[in-house]
Amino acid sequence: MIFLTNAHVEQVLDMPTCIQAMEEAYHELNQLRAGYRPRIDFYVPQEPHYYRWGTMEGASRKLGVFAIRMKSDMLAWENKDGFIVEDKYCIERGTYCGLIFLTSTRNGEPLAIINDGYLQHMRVGACAGLGTKYLARQNSKVLAMIGSGGMARTYAEAIKHVKPIEVMRVFSPTKANREAYAAEMTEKLDMEVIAVDSPEKALKGADVVALTTDSLVPVIKADWLEPGMHINNVRNNEAGPDVLKRADVIARLGTSTLFADRNAPEVTTGSDGMFGYIAGNADEKSKIPSAPHYEIDNPGIGTVPDVMAGRWIGRANDQQITFLNNQGTQGLQFAAVGGTAYNLARAKGLGHPLPLEWFTQNIRD
Repeated sequence: MIFLTNAHVEQVLDMPTCIQAMEEAYHELNQLRAGYRPRIDFYVPQEPHYYRWGTMEGASRKLGVFAIRMKSDMLAWENKDGFIVEDKYCIERGTYCGLIFLTSTRNGEPLAIINDGYLQHMRVGACAGLGTKYLARQNSKVLAMIGSGGMARTYAEAIKHVKPIEVMRVFSPTKANREAYAAEMTEKLDMEVIAVDSPEKALKGADVVALTTDSLVPVIKADWLEPGMHINNVRNNEAGPDVLKRADVIARLGTSTLFADRNAPEVTTGSDGMFGYIAGNADEKSKIPSAPHYEIDNPGIGTVPDVMAGRWIGRANDQQITFLNNQGTQGLQFAAVGGTAYNLARAKGLGHPLPLEWFTQNIRD
């Protein structure tokens, strides 16, 4: 039993390894040898901010692991640079609590507890990379990046890995942030990265668009889309109904249908479209920003695993506009990437040892 910090994971998990782990997991999912439980949140109203506990689970038979990812957040919904955003923290601003508990499906043994920060950004970026690989045009060379945070970094790295990207234009509301991002990614990815002062300028002439914001309102418009574009999001809110209507093909990573009554008083759908429960009354429930564009979470929409298995064509020609809603299968993603990081870390002797007897007992539960 070991504890892996973000620094440990960063030493062993690069983007090509992460993309390969996710692609293998989706092949395994198509073979019915892997699975996942959709993310479920639990809200506890507090003042001035709300508490949210979130979990997601998945298993890979190839890796022999089960993973549950757990998050303990305080949520603050705020206006930032003209966008309504969701900020989150644990204890105080700038600190976070996210953990992955990894166990063996072969004998039930607890294997590891892993900080989720670095791995979280990598697995989401890797999935955007797979969406781009299977849905974008083969000759995609121009990337538009909306956002300049952690996800913007892994999205760019993953998309550059799967397509021959030569130029990236980045927009972020704060000038200093977008310029710092452009300078950093120019050096890291060895390509031209240009900071622009509007999202419309970023999208002009782009082949691939990446939406990597915390915004609770749409950040692009349908009028800015061009034939042949492929779009990846992070949150359901980033693209409005006009963009979805303009898209010829909408895909997701997997289904997230939950067999619970969405109209029950204790049930809510949060700002990222995730299913949740609330220990609160109707007025408290109404204060949680909701995702207004739930149509992109429709379980009938085709998936990237469907394209990989040949069950669905996805993009049919180079003129179509494709859209990946980067949602679904999160539990499997943590099992695949967490299990891979665990194996690589053990091979290098990394990790803080934890006594196994702390996690096992002789009392039957």
